[in-house]
Amino acid sequence: MLDNRKIGELPEINGKLVKSIFRVVFHDRRLQYTEHQQLEGWRWNRPGDRILDIDIPMSVGIIDPRANPTQLNTVEFLWDPSKRTSVFIQVHCISTEFTMRKHGGEKGVPFRIQIDTFKENENGEYTEHLHSASCQIKVFKPKGADRKQKTDREKMEKRTPQEKEKYQPSYETTILTECSPWPEITYVNNAPSPGFNSSHSSFSIGEGNGSPNHQPEPPAPILDVNPTLTPIQNLLPTATPQEAQQWLHQNRFAAFSRLFTNFSGADLLKLTREDVIQICGPADGIRLFNALKGRLVRPRLTIYVCQESQQVREQQQQKHENGEPGSSTFFVYHAIYLEELTSIELTEKIAQLFSISPQQINQIYKQGPTGIHVLISDEMIQNFQDESCFVLDTMKAETSDSYHIILK
Repeated sequence: MLDNRKIGELPEINGKLVKSIFRVVFHDRRLQYTEHQQLEGWRWNRPGDRILDIDIPMSVGIIDPRANPTQLNTVEFLWDPSKRTSVFIQVHCISTEFTMRKHGGEKGVPFRIQIDTFKENENGEYTEHLHSASCQIKVFKPKGADRKQKTDREKMEKRTPQEKEKYQPSYETTILTECSPWPEITYVNNAPSPGFNSSHSSFSIGEGNGSPNHQPEPPAPILDVNPTLTPIQNLLPTATPQEAQQWLHQNRFAAFSRLFTNFSGADLLKLTREDVIQICGPADGIRLFNALKGRLVRPRLTIYVCQESQQVREQQQQKHENGEPGSSTFFVYHAIYLEELTSIELTEKIAQLFSISPQQINQIYKQGPTGIHVLISDEMIQNFQDESCFVLDTMKAETSDSYHIILK
């Protein structure tokens, strides 16, 4: 850990401690999308173990090392930039533990070591970002690491000088490349540090010792979302990244919010169905795509109803008695969407449509052959044809102030 400030740069940290947070994250984009599930699976298979630890006896100049029991891949400590400081870290998982098939040997997924450093703010909390850097690593058991490095050397020796120019030369020391910080709300952690255990894993630094162009997607900041707020039904293209994050949280996509940290509403709406499924998996991907496109669940049954007024009935009856031809009357229908297909649901929907209490509806009948009134039951509703049309007639109940509804 070297202090590489220029003369006169950042004088406010002179004589003060800084905090560095070490993380082991996935380099492969495919695994970044499922990092939470991958780490939970590792935790399940290795109960009580950690992915990342500090080898305290080997380290020099580190102060107050901490490891959060809930963050298996993160450690942190304080150090004085003006004093000699070196930290030895242990990675307790090997690259082949996250491969689809357990090949062993040189087959394994690449990890990334990222270090974020912070200085104190006015409240004494280490939240002001100073520097971030990372490099790619692969971790193998000792024999696998030796075999991996030997194979890499042999591959490079077989390449032509022109092909070798595409790769960075090998160095005895890997200098981490500066990168964007890993956003996080709280860097102060008062959790007790678990014991640091020794590890027999060895490190193999890849051919490219610099940070590749693609940086891992950082976790999204925790948003202060009020659970009592009404969910935003449709995401607008004009939504800012902050509004898009709020939309994800309010629509039960908080688990994927870190993947879309810098996405605006327009960015999310441009994603294809295949894009979303690749990022979130089949189940949640389809759900997110439907939510982005504002697709509502199709109701199990739709019927159309209109209320035949007393005045219209009297006019039609008078014209019929006078022998006048019936003129076409304009009726306005309302759609009723049913999900449960029960008489209780139909009663509530009709009451809601006409702004009355469901208790004011005594019974609902359907006009059958020869004008008979058939009591509506759940089974009858389940046998309604979709998009059937009915004219509602009302009849006052004899024993109460409620009404009977007749579907004609």
